[in-house]
Amino acid sequence: MGRGKFSIIIYLIIGFAGIGLISQLFGNTVNFLISILLMVAVGAGIFGLIHFFVLRKRGPSNMNEMKKYKQAVKQSKTKYKQPKQSATSTKTVIPEKKKRSKRASHLRVIEGNKQKGKDRASF
Repeated sequence: MGRGKFSIIIYLIIGFAGIGLISQLFGNTVNFLISILLMVAVGAGIFGLIHFFVLRKRGPSNMNEMKKYKQAVKQSKTKYKQPKQSATSTKTVIPEKKKRSKRASHLRVIEGNKQKGKDRASF
């Protein structure tokens, strides 16, 4: 089957479904609305079950990551905080020497083979 024939069949199916929906709406309105509401209720129930059993387990990890992110933002703001200068002050502020901070314990240096020179042209 060619691509054109396949799309014609799909359009025919969609057209027949539309004709069926309209005929049900005008011919048997109460049963049509009941079936629509039943489909929505079943869909909501399936979504609720999936959310309760599958997606709920992901929640605490996202909360934990957000907590870590907020803590990192707070640390970054305190690290790069610039001293505020008032507009009325005309004195020049002499910057103090920065204290060397302790090396972060969660970062480490991985020793590599430094004797071997990298020849990037050979790759």
